[in-house]
Amino acid sequence: MRWDTQKTTTAAPGGADALLPLSGLVRSVRTPEFAGITFHEVLAKSALNRVPKNSGMPFGWTVNPYRGCSHACVYCFARKTHSYLNLDTGLDFDSQLVVKTNVGEVLRREVTKPSWSREHVAMGTNTDPYQRAEGRYRLMPGIIRTLTDSGTPFSILTKGTLLGRDLPLLKEAAASVSVGMGISLAVIDPVLAHAVEPGTPTPRARLDLISRLRDAGLPCGIMAMPILPWLTDSDESLDELFRALASAGATGVSAGALHLRPGAREWYMEWLATRHPTLVGRYRRLYRGGSYASAEYRGWLADRVRMHRRRHGLGAGARFFREEPGTTSTPASGGAPVQAEQVEPTLF
Repeated sequence: MRWDTQKTTTAAPGGADALLPLSGLVRSVRTPEFAGITFHEVLAKSALNRVPKNSGMPFGWTVNPYRGCSHACVYCFARKTHSYLNLDTGLDFDSQLVVKTNVGEVLRREVTKPSWSREHVAMGTNTDPYQRAEGRYRLMPGIIRTLTDSGTPFSILTKGTLLGRDLPLLKEAAASVSVGMGISLAVIDPVLAHAVEPGTPTPRARLDLISRLRDAGLPCGIMAMPILPWLTDSDESLDELFRALASAGATGVSAGALHLRPGAREWYMEWLATRHPTLVGRYRRLYRGGSYASAEYRGWLADRVRMHRRRHGLGAGARFFREEPGTTSTPASGGAPVQAEQVEPTLF
């Protein structure tokens, strides 16, 4: 799992100081199987992250086995978090990945404490837990088993079709705890999808995964975010997206406009200037008020989304969560070691 025969280094390509804030670093690994990517293996002190109470999220905790993401989505809101490691929010976010190799063991210690009150735990709220590295590190099965064994309800949001590997485990978990599944899919055109999400499985592969989840008896909500102004917001594009999601068996869809936080904004605008230079001025005007598109545009898009959702018989909201009889979520009473985390406010 740790590629013991592969080349290792403790220095990041960006320079000797690039990973100074990264506590628990054991070693850094490069392998031909993941050309251009460096994995920084760390021993985490905590696995559970407390979500700020003012976030508006329907869950109180998250677990993130990875930092950085080889999906390389040009719009990813989590890019800013790499700056906390003195790494850049562009190529470094895509290629300098932090792997919490002991996350399963740490999580088990935390959720078996008497103080753990089995609040809902969400995964995929920062970087994708089923990005390609998961195929080698296999951290998610241990996380799923630990949460299930402790009676903790959980949800997973991903673009990674590797999730299909764990379907038997997820079906077993759903028999005893509330399990929510969500697939992120907002760009249905394969050419555009490859341009804006170059490291992700194709839209067709994700549609097939939705059907597999539904065939397994699991709920599958869709996060159709972000809708890209002037690229995927036409009636034709929205109709094609919602028709495909309905055909695949989605149990609900949340959709909303692209927003551009610092870190993501610079990277996306650089991409836009290269691929669609005529749109740069329009984007600057649309986002001149900050990270979010203008209220007028968001209102217009919400109306279009409602229309297409009704047309294809899809419910509002991602509906990631299925409440099981006897499953409860109560406020945390404290005691488990946690670290503060910023969570995307429009994920659910």
